[in-house]
Amino acid sequence: MTRLAAKNISVKRAYEPPAKSDGTRILVDRLWPRGLSKADAAIDHWLKDIAPSTDLRKWFAHDPARWEEFRQRYADEIRGHPEQLDELRACAGSGRLTLVFAAHDESRNNAVVLRDVLLGRIGARSPSS
Repeated sequence: MTRLAAKNISVKRAYEPPAKSDGTRILVDRLWPRGLSKADAAIDHWLKDIAPSTDLRKWFAHDPARWEEFRQRYADEIRGHPEQLDELRACAGSGRLTLVFAAHDESRNNAVVLRDVLLGRIGARSPSS
């Protein structure tokens, strides 16, 4: 697998205005961002299936105390979607990719975890974990 350049993958809130420098904009949430029109979002693709499962999303509830466990659980879920991972890697390998999310917390959200998995920053959990 070719290592992706960190500069090619960014994360951005859906409510921030799109920029030409975003490159391909992919929404990585299971739900469409509230109050945002499709035109204003300027989303190129919507990958619902790679978003956290409903159970995981509800368990996390954006609780900072659950962040580290969420990161690992979600990374495990992501690895169950090799087709979507390949699609994202191809986008990042051919240009700029922006993972778009709706959460308020810009440092603890699913797009951050997905970027880290794509960049190889989160290792696979051992079977005994």
